Amino acid sequence: MNSDRGLSDLSPPPTRTGASNSAPVRHEPGSFRDPDSRVFYSGGRIYRALSGQGLADFEALAATDLLDDARIIGTRRVAAEVEAEVEAETAGLITTGLGAVLEHDRVPFISHPYEWPFSMLKDAALLQLDLLLSALDHDLILKDSTPYNVQFEGARPVFIDVGSFERLREGELWVGYRQFCMLYLYPLLLQAVKGVEFHPWLRGSIDGITAQQMRSLSSTRDRFRRGFTTHIFLHAWLDRRARQRHGDAPKEATRATSSKQLILANVRKMRRFVDSLKWDPPRGVWVSYGEHNSYDADDALRKDEFVRSVVRAGPWGLAWDLGANNGRHSRIAAEGARYVVAIDADHGPVELFYRQLRDAAEAAILPLTMNLADPSPALGWRALERRALIDRGAPDLVLALALIHHLAIGSNLPVKEIVGWLADLGGALIVEFPDRDDPMVRKLLAPKRDGLHPDYERDYFEACLHEAFTVHRVERLGSGTRTLYFATPRGA
Repeated sequence: MNSDRGLSDLSPPPTRTGASNSAPVRHEPGSFRDPDSRVFYSGGRIYRALSGQGLADFEALAATDLLDDARIIGTRRVAAEVEAEVEAETAGLITTGLGAVLEHDRVPFISHPYEWPFSMLKDAALLQLDLLLSALDHDLILKDSTPYNVQFEGARPVFIDVGSFERLREGELWVGYRQFCMLYLYPLLLQAVKGVEFHPWLRGSIDGITAQQMRSLSSTRDRFRRGFTTHIFLHAWLDRRARQRHGDAPKEATRATSSKQLILANVRKMRRFVDSLKWDPPRGVWVSYGEHNSYDADDALRKDEFVRSVVRAGPWGLAWDLGANNGRHSRIAAEGARYVVAIDADHGPVELFYRQLRDAAEAAILPLTMNLADPSPALGWRALERRALIDRGAPDLVLALALIHHLAIGSNLPVKEIVGWLADLGGALIVEFPDRDDPMVRKLLAPKRDGLHPDYERDYFEACLHEAFTVHRVERLGSGTRTLYFATPRGA
């Protein structure tokens, strides 16, 4: 599997074109699976080193109009003198010798498929198939089919691995078919048909869900569902037979066809199948969409204005809205921040928020689903292949609204630890503290034994906040049960 990660930098690009001898080359640790195409950084820019073989494939790609497609990351070949500057430092990347160096545009923030709601993974799958169909029209093919080659600029999917394009060879198979099933099709089917969220599966295995695993999760009745016999039951049988005979994955399991026209037909059929998959959040998500529904109108407006006054005092670079729910305050944050990452543990509201952003062609807000009590860690080879959340770009501004009580009471995290974590993020903070008398807090406390969470008191929270932050503004909402704070880390 060839997958590139880390094409992210919110700082403005340098005005000078090319790498610099004074700027050391830094290799991207998540780009190593394709020996002909490796990503590195120099002088604040993002580059890709190509082998001679990789260059020949890129030249075939550049001869088409595909690089003009806005769905593919902006890419251009650098000047010969720039290649000469970095050639020695890229020798370890391309062992067969450097053929060329490309430069890529940035994406604002790197995300992983196990952080995407259902429709984001589906849209990434459709993009992968559409680009494969376009490539085949030019006698090219994509050598792999991983969602890690797709990133999102807000709600817009962008394909970032131009090194995945190669020339179609005589008798070529759809070489990415098996990988497409494991990382796209099976996760989508798991949620659309079986009602099981795919996120723990993709977070738990970098290679996705195997055909045998999906077969074990399918019932006999599923044989009669569209696509299950071909893509799951037959696929699992071929895998099992190959392991028995050869101890490895079979060519038969990856063979979609050996003719270009049949590959096209097979990919088009897969696209129709993926496009037909649907998942909607439980009805309750639509009814109680957003915790702000527990506020009276005056409190909601005052909260909005508190947030708006801070974000408009920016400008801010990257903002995180933690516990974003329906994105109400993410939208306000976008009024003063260059880019907003909106995170919520509840997949349902994030799914609905993504659909709204997609319909509006919104490019400044990235919605992700993640349990902040168990955020995405560093994973993969040497724990560097997939970066932890904080390692992908520290926020300049953090919104933690309707969050503290969920972490402290719902996830049993100490209040002091929560404040310390928010301080470690390094950004300015807008935070809300609901008292124990707040209706939502009472609901969280109801099933708990009396005496639990003695640290969940406003005075103690404020003491912890003042210890880690300089508090600039405090506002008590009219309901009398919630308080808003604006603070900056001490020493910032």
